[in-house]
Amino acid sequence: MVIEPKIMNNVCLTSHPVGCEAIVKRDIAWAKAQPKIAMPKRVLVLGCSTGFGLATRISAAFSGGADTLGVSFEKEGSAKRPGTPGFYNNRTFDAAARAEGLKADSINADAFSHETRKTVIEKIKTFFDGGQVDMVVYSLASPVRTDPDTGEMYRSVLKTIKEPYTSFAMDLSGKLKNMTLEPAAQEEIDATVKVMGGEDWALWVRALKDAGLLAKGVKTVAYTYIGSPMTFPIYREGTIGQAKLHLEATANDLQKELDGLDGEAFISVNKALVTRSSAVIPGVSVYIALLFKIMKEKGTHEGCREQMQRMLADKIYGSAGTVKDGLGFVRMDDWEMAEDVQNVVASLWDHVDEDLLAEKGDLEGFKQDYMELHGFDVEGVDYSADVDAL
Repeated sequence: MVIEPKIMNNVCLTSHPVGCEAIVKRDIAWAKAQPKIAMPKRVLVLGCSTGFGLATRISAAFSGGADTLGVSFEKEGSAKRPGTPGFYNNRTFDAAARAEGLKADSINADAFSHETRKTVIEKIKTFFDGGQVDMVVYSLASPVRTDPDTGEMYRSVLKTIKEPYTSFAMDLSGKLKNMTLEPAAQEEIDATVKVMGGEDWALWVRALKDAGLLAKGVKTVAYTYIGSPMTFPIYREGTIGQAKLHLEATANDLQKELDGLDGEAFISVNKALVTRSSAVIPGVSVYIALLFKIMKEKGTHEGCREQMQRMLADKIYGSAGTVKDGLGFVRMDDWEMAEDVQNVVASLWDHVDEDLLAEKGDLEGFKQDYMELHGFDVEGVDYSADVDAL
């Protein structure tokens, strides 16, 4: 079939197998060209198929020489329609890692379920040398989670907490429209925390610990975003922010439980990036477009792969050990939150319109990043050719 991008309301509904494969191979080649990371060799990545999870897995394997086991829930391709980008990403990663002599496997299953945890636990016992893991990366992102004990399904919402919030929503062409989000009801806040908070991370770490699969000195990291005060009303102070606060508090609880293993549980605060969700969050898309232009001009812009490479090499497995701030966070947003960067964004923020965004924002970079998430607009790929989506 010939696969084209199908975009509705800033959401791309298709993916291109050849494009996804090309991007993963490109990022693998980049990781192999970086200085080697002196890190342990047994890594479990929960949420391994896209974004920060995939980037962490690529750096761990191809810069760190680690064997990796990944878990994600993907729709497979068929003769009639393409699968999710992660389906093709996982397949490409596994084949490339095995070709390098590394152990690699991706389990396609609902990572929120107890059944999947049991499957992964049994797999670890024979997959990794010694039957233990040295690092557990938690990078799951889903709008829906079913409680594994009660069977109740929860859906996250993107809303404010106290007051309505009106801001620009930007489409992929740079067109702006006002969008107002209403405050969430308490049950909506609670549901968002159930989906995006730290409950599932804790279930994974405790299940692995109870099974004796966490090695001495194990590290587990989950990812969050704090961002700028300009986006606080919808992000940090909204429903998503409440979930992130719960995730961050979970790290403290897990740290106490890992002390006996000389282990660490911590949060990495990552930089703003174009994701499949950030393109539809009011205010955030505009902020990212302005931020990217400024950071690229200063030479400090990083994508997923650069951030995760720097995190593993410098902030976690560097000579100084895990480098944290006063709150116990690993700060990968340090360059984003630099005063000179934030001052420029702030000077533009209150004057944003389509003309300013076209001049001062990185609209092309925003669109390119978004399209590449789905395997489109990749150099060297013939999008007029028939492809096999299986």
